[in-house]
Amino acid sequence: MVNHTNTQNLIEEEEKSINVLDLTKYLFLHWKWFLLSVLFFGGLYYYQYSKTPFVYSKSAVLMIKTPQNSNATARFTRSSMANTVSVATEILQLRSKELMRQSIDAIQADVSYYKTVGLRNVELYNDAPIKVLFSNINPESSRSFTIIPKDASSVELHTLDEGHEQKKSIIPLNKLVKTTIGEVTILPTNNYRKNEIGQEIHVSKIPRESMVSYFLSNIKISQIEEDASLLRFTLEDYSPKRATDLITTLVDLYNLQTIDEKNRIAVSTENFIRERLSLIEGDLGAVEKDLERMKVANQGMDVNQATGMYISESRQYLSAGRDLETQLGLAEMMRDYIQNAEGLIPTNMGLVDLNIDQYVNDYNSALLRKNRLLEGNNENNPIVREIDQYLALNKSNIERAVNNAISGLKVRIQNSQKDMNTALKGATSMPAKQRQVLGVERNQRVKEELYILFLNKREENALNQALADDNLRVVDPASGSDAPIAPNKIRKLAIGVGIGLAIPTAVLLLILFLNTSVRDRKDIEKALSAPFLGEIPYSKRNKKDVHVVVREQATDPVTETFRILRTNIDFMSTGRSKQVITLTSLSEGVGKTFCAINLAASLSFLKKRVILLDLDLRKGTLSEKINATKPKGISHYLSDSSVSIEDIIYENEISGSVDVIPIGVIAPNPVELLLSERLETLIQQLKNTYDYIVIDNVPIGVVADASIINRISELTIFVVRAGKMDRRQLPEIENIYKQKQLNNMAVVLNGIRKGSAGYGYGYGYGYGYGYGYGKKK
Repeated sequence: MVNHTNTQNLIEEEEKSINVLDLTKYLFLHWKWFLLSVLFFGGLYYYQYSKTPFVYSKSAVLMIKTPQNSNATARFTRSSMANTVSVATEILQLRSKELMRQSIDAIQADVSYYKTVGLRNVELYNDAPIKVLFSNINPESSRSFTIIPKDASSVELHTLDEGHEQKKSIIPLNKLVKTTIGEVTILPTNNYRKNEIGQEIHVSKIPRESMVSYFLSNIKISQIEEDASLLRFTLEDYSPKRATDLITTLVDLYNLQTIDEKNRIAVSTENFIRERLSLIEGDLGAVEKDLERMKVANQGMDVNQATGMYISESRQYLSAGRDLETQLGLAEMMRDYIQNAEGLIPTNMGLVDLNIDQYVNDYNSALLRKNRLLEGNNENNPIVREIDQYLALNKSNIERAVNNAISGLKVRIQNSQKDMNTALKGATSMPAKQRQVLGVERNQRVKEELYILFLNKREENALNQALADDNLRVVDPASGSDAPIAPNKIRKLAIGVGIGLAIPTAVLLLILFLNTSVRDRKDIEKALSAPFLGEIPYSKRNKKDVHVVVREQATDPVTETFRILRTNIDFMSTGRSKQVITLTSLSEGVGKTFCAINLAASLSFLKKRVILLDLDLRKGTLSEKINATKPKGISHYLSDSSVSIEDIIYENEISGSVDVIPIGVIAPNPVELLLSERLETLIQQLKNTYDYIVIDNVPIGVVADASIINRISELTIFVVRAGKMDRRQLPEIENIYKQKQLNNMAVVLNGIRKGSAGYGYGYGYGYGYGYGYGKKK
């Protein structure tokens, strides 16, 4: 069981590998389509590559200055508004549209100069031999024209008028000239040389906002390290020099704006501090005069010190009175508890009188002793009664001691209250003077602190203004390879070739998978259990010999396949007579007659006597193909008993050795004729004379003739046409085989086209070459 499972798995794996290999072969057979597709798309993408302008990349490394990494800012603290540096904020500011507008205006990046080299436009930028200055032009306007240097002092200007007609004019250099595109001045540059004479320079004034969007879309700013204040600034452009200049200009303008902003803040801060200092100086002088006047009026006495002394004493008396009140409360609580308590009395309650604690301890000890005695005796025990007397006496002593303590505490509280009132009277004797002094001194301290604060801020602001620094420092200036980063020739061609290979592959596979027709032997063997005799490739017949394509000494694929077919027929004939071979099909047009003719010819090459019989009484396709327009045929024989066999047999009609019985004329009643007993008589006589009788039958799926003829058939070859029959019809053929509607049915696959099917087992005739028989080509 295990070996069978392993064998089955190996077979499935082999089938999978065969499927992949067959798919590859199927695609390879259509190599012409792949070649055409690759040439088309490869050429298309090469054309796009040749036409696309080169793109260059330049990068710079910038450091964001902070108090930690800047020498100037490390020594002094910035103002609160500029002290915090955010990397995200710096990146957003560098990508601002206004900053980009100023940078574009500074280097005139909205004016493009380019030449056409081959199919590609090459951006010149500062390498252009001329420079165009527009006068009073809207930054959002658009212009496009061509300049051709004529000589050292003039150029030729080509423009389009309102009617889109080209207009030429000669423009002198270094002069403001009014043209159809506005007032312009054309200046020669250092690149204005003799070799530029006659060369077309295309100039485009692009709307500034379009250039802003273009450059911002090509800018990449990223933080190099997560915890580092370093930025990588990358710009892609058609001109490497313009990219470098734009990066440098943008960073310089950003730093200038930063310094201007800091200076404006510093000037505003200085003016504010100066105004506040002037006001505070006046207020501080008035407060000091008031304090001086009060000290003179009080004869130099320190009112604050005297008041503080009285207040300190009153606070001490107040604290002592609170402690006494606490003791009084505890004593009263002790008294109430003792009056109602029958058990143990709590000790260490914090009372000042130590005698109370002694009485309580004695009381508790006696009560515990009494409780122990009661466990083994009754209350009438003399010792228990003695202890009860002692407890009553001791409890009375405790109550008296507690009452005495309460009385003493109340007296002490009264005395403490009197002392506190005396101290408060001394403290309140000068309340008005004290309030005045405290108010003046408080006002003086506030003014002094504000004055000192603003003096410090003034100096700090002056230092920050003197040391105003930009926010960015260029660590690595804009640089990069002068080789373009795009378009990439290899990548473009690879994409073109890839698409050229992918599209035919997708189309061919789609055609293959959507094709429901029978394609090869594998489709037959999967759906049918009938014996498979062979597969016949598609054959292109010539005009001289339209019906026979096999040759006795040939080794071509068609001849080889019919040799295989006749060999397989011999295998099926082992032990049983298979002289009468009938060819039928499910529908017409599958090559049934072609197979019958060539099978008969191939059998005759074995020196066998073979006769072809056309029993398609409705159409006579076999008779028509071999051009057997004879006066008498099978229809005459079946309908007229006076017609003999010799009258309808025509010898050596095919390949010089195959006899033929044509239909004669198309019969109006083919079913009645085929049911005639003369048909069996005819076949029996032919079997005595011929080795093989090949009958071209009608399709079984069209009329009932095939079922009638089946009674004389010894071997039925069911012809299936590749590419014509739908695979969904194969179950119908399987039912015909299982129900034994046809005698000894076997299947032949006809019309295998090389390069159209090619999926599955292949044609199966290639191994016939070189076996030794026949001539070698």
